[in-house]
Amino acid sequence: MTDPIDQPPSEPPVISTSTGDNGDAGRQVAAERPAPGLDPQGRVRGSRVSGVWIGLIGTALFLLVLIIFIAQNSRQVPLHFLGWHGQFSLALTILLSAAIGLLLVAIPGSLRIVQLRRALRKNAIQERSWPNDR
Repeated sequence: MTDPIDQPPSEPPVISTSTGDNGDAGRQVAAERPAPGLDPQGRVRGSRVSGVWIGLIGTALFLLVLIIFIAQNSRQVPLHFLGWHGQFSLALTILLSAAIGLLLVAIPGSLRIVQLRRALRKNAIQERSWPNDR
């Protein structure tokens, strides 16, 4: 996939005719349009690379907060679960609980996404064959 900045403009330049004082009627002049990589307001368009960069910065900040959390909650706590007993780090216990909670949410969500994609694919195939049925 290409970066949007590297792609050529999607529409051709607008050409207008003008008559100047020197009588050059019909001379073609390109109307003002943003340079490649700029949106119509003249701001720089976002790209995938900039999105990845923002994601990396966010991830680094999250990991820094996570390291601080682990350092401040490193004491051992007793854990009892379904007859099992043990001593674990408080931070590890909380992080493990959060990870299990994420999985409990992600699994049904992923199944629903698969279900919706199948339905969309089925409908798209039916719509493609629809004009042939007439």
